Amino acid sequence: METATLLTVVLVIALALFFDFTNGFHDTANAMATPIATGALKPKTAVLLAAVLNLVGAFLSTEVAKTISGGIINEDQISSSVFPAIILAGLIGAITWNMLTWLLGLPSSSSHALFGGLIGATIVGVSATAINFGVVMSKVILPAIIAPLTAGIIAFTATKLAYALTRRYDSKPDGRDGFRVGQIFTSSLVALAHGTNDAQKTMGIITLLLITVGLQDHPEPELWVVFACAFTIALGTYMGGWRIIRTLGKGLTEVKPAQGFAAEASTASTILASSALGFALSTTQVASGSVIGSGLGRRGSTVRWRTVGRIFIGWVLTLPAAGAVGALAAFVVVALPTWGIVIDFVLAVAIVLFLFWRSRRNEVNASNAMSEVADSGAAVKVKRNPPPTRRQRAIAREEARAAAKSAKAGKNGDRR
Repeated sequence: METATLLTVVLVIALALFFDFTNGFHDTANAMATPIATGALKPKTAVLLAAVLNLVGAFLSTEVAKTISGGIINEDQISSSVFPAIILAGLIGAITWNMLTWLLGLPSSSSHALFGGLIGATIVGVSATAINFGVVMSKVILPAIIAPLTAGIIAFTATKLAYALTRRYDSKPDGRDGFRVGQIFTSSLVALAHGTNDAQKTMGIITLLLITVGLQDHPEPELWVVFACAFTIALGTYMGGWRIIRTLGKGLTEVKPAQGFAAEASTASTILASSALGFALSTTQVASGSVIGSGLGRRGSTVRWRTVGRIFIGWVLTLPAAGAVGALAAFVVVALPTWGIVIDFVLAVAIVLFLFWRSRRNEVNASNAMSEVADSGAAVKVKRNPPPTRRQRAIAREEARAAAKSAKAGKNGDRR
């Protein structure tokens, strides 16, 4: 292997692991949004738990990694001398978009940022024929549409059942505080599921790179790749999650324990099923769909369609925006074959450092660090005094008739 190619491989692996780190602090904190909001877990404990379980989850499945390393891009149509530079350009697009949206608090998906960056870079650096659009549609686009909707329906149903099964009418405790304890389990399951899906994407990128340059001949990630990606995303979860986790603790204050339990159970089941099938979905979108569904499951709730529209626009913009940055980086590589990689890498480091510096200057609050899951909590409006249920109305009518009967009997007694 030539020295230049080897250097490119090292730079791509470094960028891939840094993307994995940004994925950790950008997305994984969402797993602990609702238990922090309901008081089931303290923020520091929640982040540490998410990091550990994210690490464990990364070892449980590699189906998503194999989808990326052997499905989305037709690597056999790309020269091994060019492809590492294309992957580097795609990672620059994903990292730039991740850091920018983290700084500005715009709704985004790390997963779609990665796919967008790779697709944009491949189209400009090679051609559109190098993209397997059938796999992109079946394992990226369709899951992005179906998974949040499915998670929302499950969360809606689970919330309805939770409130129906625990409702009491005799002024005694309804037993819903137990859901707060249950949230520790369900939020842990979400963090575990996140590791089985999001950590796999970086594994897939590195594996795709190694296959292209001839260092690997099978789509299964090497053990050292699994370890490196698992520890990096776990480190990102613990080290960088505070900026988002503080917002999540404030943005979801209306979430009740029963809702949180239902939302987390729905999110975890959807992600785990998708990971088993090799679907590379956005865990943030799934979590948002679950929170909205659980909110609608509460009595007296209404949808704030303007907020839902803003969240949806953020979802739609992520893939093309990251693709545009990846395409621009690929253009530099194509225009300057010798120095393009170095220029791209230096620019990427400069952008990351600048955005990180800017983040240190700004106070973390709901206006500059809002995430999708926090936004989704505001997409449903719940009345402080919801209308009575059918059972409560029937009880009220019975009490009114009893009171009227008692009053009538009292009047008849006075007349005598």
